[in-house]
Amino acid sequence: MCFKVKTDMSDCAIKVENLDKVYKLYDHRRDRLMDALGLTKKKVYHEHYALKDVSMEVHKGETVGIIGTNGSGKSTILKIITGVLSPTAGNVEINGRISALLELGAGFNMEFTGIENIYLNGTMIGFSNAEIEAKMQDILDFADIGDFVNQPVKTYSSGMFVRLAFAVAINIDPEILIVDEALSVGDIFFQNKCYHKFEEFKKAGKTIVFVSHDLSSISKYCDRVYLLDRGKKLGEGSPKTIIDMYKKVLVHQLDSKPEDHADSFNRGGMKQLDGTDGNAIPKFWKDKMVLNPSQDSYGSGLAEIVDFCCVDNSGQITNTVMKGDTFTIRMKVKFNTRIQQPILACSFKNRMGVEITGTNTMFEKIDTGNPEKDEVMVVNFTQNMSLQGGEYLISFGCVGYREGEFTVYHRLYDIFSINVISSKDTVGYYDMGMETTVERLV
Repeated sequence: MCFKVKTDMSDCAIKVENLDKVYKLYDHRRDRLMDALGLTKKKVYHEHYALKDVSMEVHKGETVGIIGTNGSGKSTILKIITGVLSPTAGNVEINGRISALLELGAGFNMEFTGIENIYLNGTMIGFSNAEIEAKMQDILDFADIGDFVNQPVKTYSSGMFVRLAFAVAINIDPEILIVDEALSVGDIFFQNKCYHKFEEFKKAGKTIVFVSHDLSSISKYCDRVYLLDRGKKLGEGSPKTIIDMYKKVLVHQLDSKPEDHADSFNRGGMKQLDGTDGNAIPKFWKDKMVLNPSQDSYGSGLAEIVDFCCVDNSGQITNTVMKGDTFTIRMKVKFNTRIQQPILACSFKNRMGVEITGTNTMFEKIDTGNPEKDEVMVVNFTQNMSLQGGEYLISFGCVGYREGEFTVYHRLYDIFSINVISSKDTVGYYDMGMETTVERLV
């Protein structure tokens, strides 16, 4: 492996070539000891590739995102770029001074105070005490943790910790900033402050590389995105292109084409839903969704919600929808007895459990008729996505009146989430699509 810091890479800030990171996995502790001491001739471990033949370039002034599922190697490659880990094979070349904000606590001494850790981190990066003191007030103002800066960091909350860590990382005037999921800990006001700093960095020609599961931030701030999966690079390109690829990875449809599935998602396309026609269509739509493992389900059992999904504007089953796109929430109900005028419902909640919006067939004045026993009904809730970027929980219901009494036949609460990806948000939960103009009067 070759790790170099260069100053003659033209416009390239980071260059990674054919990077491998292999871990040895042992079945027993004694195997690890015997292998370390060279007491066995046979191979007593399994090789796990956290990264395999990964190459990427980051140009000066770019903001580059790295996305992928858990265990795809995102954090590993950042740690190798910053020198925290050594790769098994490959080359890394860096052009510029790096400041890194990796997992919480990296580079901090828990027994030191906040002030002492500022000096410690600044010294590790290469600053003199005089240089650190010149930046001290900017760091303290950005962190905004008050007198706690004089207390040991082991007494900090996670939010205070990340505020100080980010303040140090971003105020030491780095040429390259590396961030790994750290912003998800701070509150919304601190996150907003950090992203304003991102904008300042971009305008100043700084380079930013960050890993995030927040696809809205990836879409909004990144010039280019890399997609990793199980240690391999699957692709690179514009945020929209790579996010679309990532959506397919999440539902194991990366190698399929939208037209392979389109018929099953048409309003009348029920013939393929049993998965017996030879195509790669699941028996259930929900099998292609990421579901809530602790779902809340109850009801009389006279009807049953047997399947459901979210379908994007390309016909793909997905948990991710782009703001502004048309999408469909689909629910299939099987009736176990004859029911008069069932009411079929769908609702959206935010992360705090507050119901944001929803509708049902009664509100929409749809005649659902009197389905007989064993009859199956599909309802499609189709609309344009105008919710702000974020994650929302989806619930379903099948209710009605039986012998004059309101009856819950079946309800599924918070059964799956939808991640709305947005490159522009407004105030509140909804974007009302306002057109804003400014006139300058002399």
